[in-house]
Amino acid sequence: MSIRTGGPRQGDGDRTMLSSGVTSFASKHAGSDAFKAFFKEGMSLVETAASYLDGPGRQQSKLLPRSVALAYATESMRLTTRLMQVASWLLLRRAVAEGELTPTQALSEKHRVRLTRQEVASDPETFSQLPPDFIDLCEKSLRMQFRVIHLDQSIQAARGAYEGPAPTPVAAHWARLRDAFSGAGAIYRAT
Repeated sequence: MSIRTGGPRQGDGDRTMLSSGVTSFASKHAGSDAFKAFFKEGMSLVETAASYLDGPGRQQSKLLPRSVALAYATESMRLTTRLMQVASWLLLRRAVAEGELTPTQALSEKHRVRLTRQEVASDPETFSQLPPDFIDLCEKSLRMQFRVIHLDQSIQAARGAYEGPAPTPVAAHWARLRDAFSGAGAIYRAT
């Protein structure tokens, strides 16, 4: 999704123009009220999970049978990892929206944000024995992760539509060979 514009406007922050003169979906979305609400929801989930794990979760986990306590430890690590990925992505997108990073800088930083789908590791029977508040946090984090991955893929797809497919290493080598031999041929014919 993109819109044609006549040219860059002052004060647009992340609404920078791509070389083709098209404002990207990513630029529009990152500055929208919908993104601001999404950001707030994501960061609130991170804070809620941290408070739970440091407080009631710690107490509740001590009361669990050994096998369920092991599942709790595993799932809490996965929950934390999921939410840190989400928070990192949200903070990166907000930095672009607020002009702290350019879209190009954000792309170079993006390799540090690993958005990988991370499901629950426990079998359904064991997972159902975990504290209800913890299960709720895990389910919310999975939904948030899905939304972030979907949005990231949409942004990448929109960006790819403007830039075309990324060159492969083989194509880059062919281009260098073609350039090298086309120049050599011109020199040879000139002598």
